[in-house]
Amino acid sequence: MATLFSTLPSSPIQHRKIPCNSCPIKCCHEKANHNHNSPIVDENGFPEKNLLSNPRGSKPPRPRRIILVRHGQSQGNVDECVYTRVADPKVMLTQQGISEAEECGEEIRRMIEKDGNSDWKVYFYVSPYKRSLETLRNLAKPFERSRIAGVREEPRLREQDFGNFQDQEQMKIQKAARKLYGRFFYRFPNGESAADVYDRITGFRETLRSDIDIGRFQPPGEQSPDMNLVIVSHGLTLRVFLMRWYKWTVDQFEGLHNFGNGKMLVMERGYGGRYCLLMHHTREELKKFGLTDAMLVDQEWQKYAKPGELYYDSEITGPSYFTHFNDDRESLFSG
Repeated sequence: MATLFSTLPSSPIQHRKIPCNSCPIKCCHEKANHNHNSPIVDENGFPEKNLLSNPRGSKPPRPRRIILVRHGQSQGNVDECVYTRVADPKVMLTQQGISEAEECGEEIRRMIEKDGNSDWKVYFYVSPYKRSLETLRNLAKPFERSRIAGVREEPRLREQDFGNFQDQEQMKIQKAARKLYGRFFYRFPNGESAADVYDRITGFRETLRSDIDIGRFQPPGEQSPDMNLVIVSHGLTLRVFLMRWYKWTVDQFEGLHNFGNGKMLVMERGYGGRYCLLMHHTREELKKFGLTDAMLVDQEWQKYAKPGELYYDSEITGPSYFTHFNDDRESLFSG
């Protein structure tokens, strides 16, 4: 049988030296002589590739907000029988869902305009499910073309997979079993658990952080701290995103609730540069969403902390794992 190597010519290969000034490929020593005081422009048209090698002071500004939007009311939210005959990715919005998406877009615009800055823009990440795409199209109506920096369809933002065409009676049985087993770890037959969603959202989060670090949302020289990222997705997926971002525990995830169709949750850049829910939302709103007192204390820290800082006194997880400290402290001081 012929191999790859058997197709190579048997005669010696003649090499021809190409003059350096006629070669389109630049040598590494030519890059080394580049003036680092001027912007580095990639010859293939992707200047952002070189931003990570620039001095720290030239790092792109972080977007002002990451806005999480749940899709508007869908046919499946009104009648679960829809899933027996329509594939989940193809379920559409209702007329009410379309109106909810438009209202959410108007609310986002009002929120941004309150900043009082003129150079703001929005950049969208969206689940490829039809109800998410329809939400995006209607959500974007209040924004002129010049205000939209871009959009990326992101399959990792899709809804939790509940299986293929769903049997309504079987789904009732499965959801009852999920209550007994636990919402995070229960995997639907031919589908996913929330833990599976967590794994893919972890990958998306790393992509998002990389996009923020290289300033993918605007070309070099046009970057503004008034960029707003909008993630259009699904209820459980967005709860998992927040769990992964803020390192909440499984128990804390179990206590969260979906926010309404066409509603948003805002992660806004705090005074130190980290993203914090308390910059936009009240403690009461976040408690209604399901945040505990310990989670709210952590959000207070997020409000003032800088990127890269660690919260060594965090009460989010410690007390739930170690229960003997009080006894030790009492015995220490009683002796």
